[in-house]
Amino acid sequence: MLDLVDSAFLITAFVTLFVVIDPIGTAPLFLALTQGMDAARRRLIAIRACVIAVILLALFGLAGEDFLRFIGISMPAFQIAGGLLLFLTALDMLFDRRSQRRKDHADEGAGAVADDPSVFPLAMPLIAGPGAMATMVLLIGETGRTPQGMALVTGVMLVVVALVLMAFLLAGPIERLLRRTGTMVMTRLFGLLLAALSVQFVLNGASAIGIMPATTGL
Repeated sequence: MLDLVDSAFLITAFVTLFVVIDPIGTAPLFLALTQGMDAARRRLIAIRACVIAVILLALFGLAGEDFLRFIGISMPAFQIAGGLLLFLTALDMLFDRRSQRRKDHADEGAGAVADDPSVFPLAMPLIAGPGAMATMVLLIGETGRTPQGMALVTGVMLVVVALVLMAFLLAGPIERLLRRTGTMVMTRLFGLLLAALSVQFVLNGASAIGIMPATTGL
């Protein structure tokens, strides 16, 4: 059984989750998805997204593999579905449909409820994506699924998500620095990157079931 006090495992767990969740990479996406929102609204969405992601990752690490197997869903299928949903959001960002929809909701007085990205796509699949969920399952498996091991991996995950929250909260000053033109450029750019990320999820799922050769990525 893995020695849980081994610093090498702690480093491995942190680096793996950090690379998969990618706090630095998700910050610009958060900025694009919350474009035009005030600081209080953006802060609330950031906190809510991170709390939901923590709950999802913890639950999936503890019982996700068994649950998916119980209902007959494979991890590759989960990856493909998440990628397709994420691609739809990327299209909204690329064609600026989110901004128009937010304006329409504001005119109707329903913008705060109808256009909240905290659950999708921020909490899932950007933070608690298929790769992060699978990583939680694998890391907890390395500890022998002991209570101490589960607590250790969950603690590492909390540290990484805290870094995500910190990156989200710094998105506002970045937006003020870029101003409207720079923000619009970044929205399109990261919409394209988000589309590529969603395709990578689909490719990973397809390669896992042997439809195509394995690809690099999440």
